[in-house]
Amino acid sequence: MQEIIKSDLYRYGGLTKLSEGKRIPGFRYMYYWRKATQHKKWSIRGIYYRLIVRKLSYKYGFQIPVTTSIGEGFYIGHFGTVVITGKARIGKNCNIAHTTTIGEAYRGKLEGSPTIGDRVWIGTGAVIVGNITIGNNVMIAPNSFVNIDIPDNSLVIGNPAKVIEKENPTEGYICHIRK
Repeated sequence: MQEIIKSDLYRYGGLTKLSEGKRIPGFRYMYYWRKATQHKKWSIRGIYYRLIVRKLSYKYGFQIPVTTSIGEGFYIGHFGTVVITGKARIGKNCNIAHTTTIGEAYRGKLEGSPTIGDRVWIGTGAVIVGNITIGNNVMIAPNSFVNIDIPDNSLVIGNPAKVIEKENPTEGYICHIRK
């Protein structure tokens, strides 16, 4: 777990000191979120960390249940509304901006939750919903609505989502990846 937390911290400008990272809302939230996922729900530490996560959820506007699967190197750029369903799966080294929703569809052919690959950049105001798969190395432009599968190495723009295949679309956007 410590290695995952270090990977998360490093995404914030290459930081390595935990004390520096705890002043950054996105990292602070994810630090306690990771701790909450590490402990059983009804253990003393589990309750303690879940209470801190709940408090920070209200303070920063993040709603990420501890049942969500999130890989190492997760980066939340700014505090502000970020809503992620507890059934979503998010890969390694992903960026997410404020006013973003990763949601579950409760009916229809897309019933279910998204699976998001590694090195995915999700812009401000993006909505990703349904039982879809977002490939690796994908950039989702701000205010895009995504309810279709997205292949690797793609740029996604607009509502409805338009997919443009592009080599290294996240280059320069996903930085400070811990080796």
